[in-house]
Amino acid sequence: MPPSATSNRESDNQSSPPAAKSKYVFRCIGCASTATSAGENFRCAQCGNLLEITDPSWTTNSLNADALKTLWRERRSSNSPLDLSGVWRFRELLPTPDSGQQVVTLREGNTPVYELTRASRDTGVTHLFAKHQGMNPTGSFKDTGMTVAATFARQAGYRWVACASTGNTSASMAAYAARGGMRSLVLVPEGKISWSKLSQALDYGALTCQLRTDFDGCLRLLQELVRSAPVYQLNSINPFRLEGQKTLAFELLEQLDWQVPDHIIVPGGNLGNSSAIGKALLEMLEINLISRLPKLSVIQAKGANALVRTLREANGEHLVSVQPETRATAIRIGNPASWEKAVKVIRATEGTCEQVSEIEIAQAKAEIGAEGIGCEPASAVTLAGLKKLLQSGFVKKNETVVLILTGNLLKDPDYTMEFHRGDLFADAAEDRAHAALQPLCHPPIVLDANLDAVIETLEKAEKSEPNA
Repeated sequence: MPPSATSNRESDNQSSPPAAKSKYVFRCIGCASTATSAGENFRCAQCGNLLEITDPSWTTNSLNADALKTLWRERRSSNSPLDLSGVWRFRELLPTPDSGQQVVTLREGNTPVYELTRASRDTGVTHLFAKHQGMNPTGSFKDTGMTVAATFARQAGYRWVACASTGNTSASMAAYAARGGMRSLVLVPEGKISWSKLSQALDYGALTCQLRTDFDGCLRLLQELVRSAPVYQLNSINPFRLEGQKTLAFELLEQLDWQVPDHIIVPGGNLGNSSAIGKALLEMLEINLISRLPKLSVIQAKGANALVRTLREANGEHLVSVQPETRATAIRIGNPASWEKAVKVIRATEGTCEQVSEIEIAQAKAEIGAEGIGCEPASAVTLAGLKKLLQSGFVKKNETVVLILTGNLLKDPDYTMEFHRGDLFADAAEDRAHAALQPLCHPPIVLDANLDAVIETLEKAEKSEPNA
């Protein structure tokens, strides 16, 4: 059988360890029991719930907030491989490997925060920002978690790593496996994944299996696989993934000069990312890096709204699974693994959960594109959700809001082309909401190679284009 992920440490023989020796343990999110190792399915041996990672040194007794802020900022000018990573730069609040040489990194993190000037004007939200995780090495937020999880897979001696994926996880895992000298197995639902994402996994050398099922079916099969073969699971139920992903919040607050926004709005798929961000916020509050919590809210596509229904119909007490259907493929998940973690952080931060339609997603995506930024469809649920939260009064126009964009525009170019050609909602041509999308569509125009034709087209566009 494969070795288990463990926090037991032998003496460090490296001259430059990545951080002070970690004392992390695995803690059950249900019964709170702890253990120094985790099985291949990363579930509690007592009650079967998911595990998270904690460390007794992550307290005010061991850490000085001002000193951490200074240290982390100084590392931004360092050329050390660990400091060049926007994840490992924050290693005082991460589980650390036995040696810095074990770390698998592609210089992930370090993603920009953009001010959304057009969307701010259109929504009336005075201080509106987007942190773009699509600027990571493989084009999505998955890289920040994968660097940590792949590092511990490598340290444990695994040759094979595996994941079930709607696309972004497979691309990220395959890249980090290749970088770390490991083999990767990808399980994806046939016909339900963007070719752009699939092409990444192929190019990074992954053994890719397209299964005749949905994402949840792929994940179930993966659970069976890791119990019977020496394969290390790299889906977001792996708590090392969430440890890396929580650094998004550290970096965001640093970029905002530690001024806490009123709201952070996140797309909701398998719910690992929202759980990780919430965990980071609570840890930052615990060690006085921040003095208050922002409200963390999760937005889902209406056709893949398991968390919305879980909160509204079951009061968060049990999962209400759905048969997912949305063109925002990154969040087309009906049985999210981290739903309990997400419920806890939403309630702890006094956030909320909302759902948006396909047309609302498409409109928001085009509006983000008009900012010169762009994102994949799943990311756009954040702006679409913000509009609904404004309507309900949950968000006030004078508050500071940060949208988390999780994937790059180039992750799903087919969606973008269909939108601008008018083919995305061809069956809804008479719909009033669909008609509102027309000013946002910019289809390519076929012309003769003639100067007069180009000038005429340019003049026509000048007259029709609304003021910026």
